[in-house]
Amino acid sequence: MLEALMQIDQVRLNFSADNKLLLNLTIAFIMFGVALELKPEDFKRLFSHPKPVLVGIGSQFLAMPLLTFLLAVSLKNHITPTVGLGMILVAACPGGNISNFISALARGNIALSVSLTAFSSLGGLLLTPLNFAFWGNLFMKIYASGNAGVLIRPITLDPVDVLSTIFLILGIPLILGIFFNAKAPGMAVKILVPIKRISILVFIAMIVLIFTKNYSFFLQYIKYIFLIVLLHNALALAVGYFAARSFRLQPQDCKTISIETGIQNSGLALALLFNPGIFPADLPIGGMTFIAAWWGVWHIVAGLGIAGYWSGFSLRPVRMGTE
Repeated sequence: MLEALMQIDQVRLNFSADNKLLLNLTIAFIMFGVALELKPEDFKRLFSHPKPVLVGIGSQFLAMPLLTFLLAVSLKNHITPTVGLGMILVAACPGGNISNFISALARGNIALSVSLTAFSSLGGLLLTPLNFAFWGNLFMKIYASGNAGVLIRPITLDPVDVLSTIFLILGIPLILGIFFNAKAPGMAVKILVPIKRISILVFIAMIVLIFTKNYSFFLQYIKYIFLIVLLHNALALAVGYFAARSFRLQPQDCKTISIETGIQNSGLALALLFNPGIFPADLPIGGMTFIAAWWGVWHIVAGLGIAGYWSGFSLRPVRMGTE
């Protein structure tokens, strides 16, 4: 397995400059749609009902990166350093754009889901680069100490480049969406559902585009990446659920925090990886790219599966904040 993953690191996925621009615009469009659903009340809820929100934030931005780091370290004799870094990068990203939709299907606490989306979308501007830099560097040091015979090229990131890229992809669309919602709430309500549906379809189309352009690579290596992402995503869902359970939160809160922790914005991870200003073209980061790309597929499958299980595979609508 390790030999196959070492081969993956040398693979540079076929993704043109136009495709990279399209990916960035797709993520920006998705975040604009997310922002249309955010209201000042969602941020006020961070203070009016702090316990579930704080548990969700801690699960997503503290427990998830920490346990991902520990998982990567435990697998260090079976994975390459960039596969481990790919796991840490995905864990450092904010929640995915479909988490609210999955929470609704799972009959979770939709109000809590939206509040966590509000925080993670804004908090991710700072916490994503900080978490990746801290846990990524620590993992590389431990990996190097335990694999003395493996030549490891250090990966140094310019925090300004990372922060500016995240701000362009996440920050500006969020600001525009919140502003639009505040100035034209009636119009925002009308276009919200179509934009969310289009966002999901566009994101899926982008993942399909990546796979079709690199079909032979994925066919060759997916069996190795599949197992790693399966284990990593299962850990994420379990971390969120049992963190909430340990604080004796309501069942619907446990479901929501599990989903918010297990549905990550892997599109942002891909956007960062395909940015040559952050990850130069000569860096062997194939493992990171494969992890992020397959995560974008698997977390949808896993999210829909667990939502179906928790809802009893019922499509009956749920009211805000209720079971």
